[in-house]
Amino acid sequence: MRKIFYYIYKTVGIILLALFSLVILAFVIFNWPVQGKNEKMNFGISYSPVFAKSLGLDWQKSYTDILDGLGAKKVRIASYWNEVEKEKGVYDFSETDWLINEARKRNVKITLSFGIKVPRWPECFIPPFYINDKTEREAALLRYEYALIERYKNFDNIEMWQAENEPFLDFGSCPDQATDGELITREVAQTKLIDPSRPVMVTDSGELSIWYQAAKRADIFGTTLYRTIYKPQLGYFNYPLGPNFFRTKALFIKIFANQKSIIISELQGEPWGPKWLSEMSLEEQYKSMSPQKLVDIAEYARKTNFSESYLWGAEWWYWLKTTQNHPEMWDAARKIINNQK
Repeated sequence: MRKIFYYIYKTVGIILLALFSLVILAFVIFNWPVQGKNEKMNFGISYSPVFAKSLGLDWQKSYTDILDGLGAKKVRIASYWNEVEKEKGVYDFSETDWLINEARKRNVKITLSFGIKVPRWPECFIPPFYINDKTEREAALLRYEYALIERYKNFDNIEMWQAENEPFLDFGSCPDQATDGELITREVAQTKLIDPSRPVMVTDSGELSIWYQAAKRADIFGTTLYRTIYKPQLGYFNYPLGPNFFRTKALFIKIFANQKSIIISELQGEPWGPKWLSEMSLEEQYKSMSPQKLVDIAEYARKTNFSESYLWGAEWWYWLKTTQNHPEMWDAARKIINNQK
């Protein structure tokens, strides 16, 4: 009996040692200095009227001022289903029309996100009359997306579609199983049937996912990239991961998901802290995002060697500049977007 326990302990010890060694090896690989970077990385922005309104901004003026002032040539926007379909079967696309047309006037390319989950809290934007019935909700979702793609497929400044936002990440105020693999497959297939001329992007968490589920369904895979986050149990936390972490995962989906087109769809450019953004002092906000941190994360993004990034936080930079008399974030972002040193 003693020998049996000895062999059990020995086997468990070997397994634990092997796992520990693998973790150490992975840490070394992920943080090994990278060779080469994309010096010409194109930096676009994301913009959300929902978030602009939450900061007390005029969402139309802030949008045009951001487009004119930052000089970004690409912007990612979302169509919010609960705003479009406030009455069953009746669609009001006026907000999205305006956003796309203002970008069109400035020769700005659009990535249009749609679905149950789209950028900004609470992540899921479902008309209230569809929340409790999954079957009805999914049928209504596909009807809404059909109408949306038909409406905008002839706009020449639409560069690509984004079906859902991080649909495989359990995050946000959403019904159980609001999105799943089967639904994403149907959304992507319908999008490509209506408009075969444009790629469809599917996104996933950069740090909390292996990317496979999203990447295998997408023409273009989009990853988030964050460096400093806040967790109540831990406080501020800096991911101990170098750019090789993302390069390694890119190699994984290239081999196993046949996915070679990868962009950074959401690059951290605003604070992540213990309170709502406007309730934190500037000092607290700068703990997770500051002008220097933005410069650093842009350089980190270049070292992933991906083709382009969409910076997150343009509404906050504008809010700091116009209401708080702090243009430093705005100035730093403008230099990055325009590839100025």
